[in-house]
Amino acid sequence: MVPLLLLYLLDLGGVGFISTDEPRYASIGREMARSGDWVTPRLDGSAWFEKPPLLYWMTAAGTLARLPDEWAARLPVALLSLGFLLLFFHFVAREFETKAAIAATTILATSAGWLAYSFSALTDLPMSALLGAAMLVTLFERRKWSGFAAGALLGAAVLAKAFVPLVLFAPVFLIARGKKTAILAGLIAVAAPWHVLCFLRNGRAFWDEYFWRQQFSRFFTTERQHVHGWWYYLPVLLAGLFPWTPLAVLLASRSTYTDPRIRYLTAWLLYGFIFFSASQNKLAGYLLPLMPGVALLLAVGMEKENEKSKLVPWLLAASASLLVQLPVLVALLPDAMLSGVRRTHINVGPAVPLLVLAALFAGVVWWLSWSGKPLLAILAAAMGVVFGVAYFKGAAFPELDDRVSARGFWRTHRENAAGACIDNVGRAWEYGLNYYAGRPFHPCSEGGAPRIVVVDGRLTVEP
Repeated sequence: MVPLLLLYLLDLGGVGFISTDEPRYASIGREMARSGDWVTPRLDGSAWFEKPPLLYWMTAAGTLARLPDEWAARLPVALLSLGFLLLFFHFVAREFETKAAIAATTILATSAGWLAYSFSALTDLPMSALLGAAMLVTLFERRKWSGFAAGALLGAAVLAKAFVPLVLFAPVFLIARGKKTAILAGLIAVAAPWHVLCFLRNGRAFWDEYFWRQQFSRFFTTERQHVHGWWYYLPVLLAGLFPWTPLAVLLASRSTYTDPRIRYLTAWLLYGFIFFSASQNKLAGYLLPLMPGVALLLAVGMEKENEKSKLVPWLLAASASLLVQLPVLVALLPDAMLSGVRRTHINVGPAVPLLVLAALFAGVVWWLSWSGKPLLAILAAAMGVVFGVAYFKGAAFPELDDRVSARGFWRTHRENAAGACIDNVGRAWEYGLNYYAGRPFHPCSEGGAPRIVVVDGRLTVEP
């Protein structure tokens, strides 16, 4: 738990809000706390029905607890992630083996995709954690209250990200013998009140935006402009598993699937993967609900492979060696976030001085696994991730705060930019400026107001 707490809570406020969504969602949560209206989400005074309210409620609670801006929005997400990891470990250890639970939880907790979204104040992690909890309780908890509890967790997942959890939960619901009525009752009890209240207060405008535009249109049309090819999620999955990407080789081994529970899990993962791939709009975070299942699949695959070959030590050593790429990621991340990965020059030079150290570390991990101690090898590699993340945050956050987040600019130019307008500033910076200024900035027109512009990829103020 101590390494996990360090991994997830270290420097949550080390960088200001980044991307388009983080400052926007944080603004809505802060406005809820200030206005006391916990039903209608509002952005800069206007109703905003893009997402349901759970993340806004979490941020509002952090704000009322007088946490600093970034901590108010990010800490509840990080704590929810930690809570799910404990629940995940508990159920996997009980239904499979403790060894499989340690391996699966370690892979999930230290994978780049789960880590990144556990740090960000976005809706993907809350939905994924609550949906995963609902599935675990449905499948593996046998006490009388489990059906209603699973439904309540599913209802909370709906309040995190609308109706996608219902689609992903459907195959589990079909085999939930003796629990279906209780699941429906828990789902309705938790998810229905806000939807009914918001509709009564806002009428058809709420439903048209919330369901037709944000759910139906997002899946079936290209209106949201996040269009990618059918293959998009294959590299996303491999990148999200970093540094455990080499373990994906185990997915091709027949021995991984001897357990019927694992075959069902694989069928569900394929169902979710095909569902997301069929959508017209694709974003990396959409795949996050599948990550716990993939982690369990890899853990079981390692256990089965260890029984028949010596492949696993090499895969774990390869995973450990990938951490040498962290300096490369630190160098390219600001440009990648501003211009996109395809337009970013990748320089592997920063990794060269660490090659010897990486080889030694990979050798230790290989030796532990080869000596019949695969769990120690996994935990050793995971500790490498913990130290790697600490290095990554210390090295990358100052540059991200200065170039990618609007926070660094606002702290430096608050007095000069207070009455400014914005001129061709990207949406991510615009929402960030609106958050830190506490008011919306308006596009520039002819006049004498100072202008916030982008020069050489950085925000600056022109008189």
